[in-house]
Amino acid sequence: MGSSPWLVISLLLSLTVASLSDMSIVSYGERSEEEIQRLYQAWKAQHGKLNNALGQDDKRYEIFKDNLKYIDEHNAAADAGVHSFRLGLNRFADLTNEEYRATYLGTKPVGTRRGMVGDRYKVHEGESLPDSIDWREKGAVAEVKDQGSCGSCWAFSTIASVEGINQIVTGDLISLSEQELVDCDTSYNQGCNGGLMDYAYEFIIKNGGIDSEEDYPYAAYDNRCDANRKNAKVVTIDDYEDVPINSEASLQKAVANQPIAVAIEGGGRAFQLYSSGIFTGYCGTSLDHGVAAVGYGSENGKDYWIVKNSWGSSWGESGYIRMERNIKSASGKCGIAMEASYPIKNGANPPNPGPSPPSPVTPPSVCDNYYSCPDSTTCCCIYPYGGYCFAWGCCPLEGATCCDDHYSCCPHDFPSKNKNSPLRTKAMTRMPAKPFWAFRLGGNKKVSSA
Repeated sequence: MGSSPWLVISLLLSLTVASLSDMSIVSYGERSEEEIQRLYQAWKAQHGKLNNALGQDDKRYEIFKDNLKYIDEHNAAADAGVHSFRLGLNRFADLTNEEYRATYLGTKPVGTRRGMVGDRYKVHEGESLPDSIDWREKGAVAEVKDQGSCGSCWAFSTIASVEGINQIVTGDLISLSEQELVDCDTSYNQGCNGGLMDYAYEFIIKNGGIDSEEDYPYAAYDNRCDANRKNAKVVTIDDYEDVPINSEASLQKAVANQPIAVAIEGGGRAFQLYSSGIFTGYCGTSLDHGVAAVGYGSENGKDYWIVKNSWGSSWGESGYIRMERNIKSASGKCGIAMEASYPIKNGANPPNPGPSPPSPVTPPSVCDNYYSCPDSTTCCCIYPYGGYCFAWGCCPLEGATCCDDHYSCCPHDFPSKNKNSPLRTKAMTRMPAKPFWAFRLGGNKKVSSA
């Protein structure tokens, strides 16, 4: 009996995929078009890419080839001792840097942060700190998760820190629900359109807790808030504080005590294609990505942070990145010391409520006799004339204030709806309102392009 053709294909694919992470010894100039095509086809199979649209595959191939050249040149320099980290053909290898930034980053600085800067992690003169710590080894870090094509990194950053402090205080590591934050924390945060960790802590505190991942699973898109699951308070926190800003020493003290939510600039091309090692690549301080610092250490005399990302376990070092620590800039690598925050938990959780029953369907927001918006959004007129509205848009915030420019909207208690105000929140996912009958056909799922 002959070998199964699927077995042969699988063996060839395994050999090709294995080569994807070990290509630094070959310079780009030595790669033939045939080899690049083989790598591309193997990469597509590994990541489930189809590219069926007309001309789409050719476009993605050219981007892939350009990224491969960038990776090869970087890794050749790493082999020569220029860099302490390597790049690879990860899930973002067929995206331009602009496409990557638009889709996967989502920390939005909307106004000023709300948290109080606490003194508990302020470093005092002569104070000694542990040389290293890894909260993964102490059982305080849940599995690496995947935010998908949704700018919800702020929710994953928040949840990682809450999961950590809950395990430290209670001894139980419970995977918690990012989707609850995406769906229900809409007063300031904007779901797949971005948000801030401080506001998410406020939501958990005011809500009296947060549900488990098992009961309120992640969907990777904006959806209506499930009231029953929102009321399932599995884990609670008592307060939150901000780490003293621009102090890596204070951040080190904080991380020595618990996993910390941090914001970084993750929009660089080297960050996009990071594979392994201690990241020392160029980045600024335009904070656009929420992650969690879950440890720190040193390797060959170079200090680093252990940072948990939310792009799945295939990115970086099994979903993590080690970032250079104790650099000359007070803001830290990629601004990691600028907006760090942490939850405070003093006692036990309430009794586990068990699985939540299905929630009743919430009616949509009615704009007029003809058009409606999904629930948990606000109808805003786009084209008013003579006291009538000829076109409605749906602002992705509940009870929002519609701004005078007929494009933007603000949380209801923001002090200004002036389009030039720094506190303005653009309605990045505003969509046209639908005829009211469309919601009776199941059209009330709110999907974001972020």
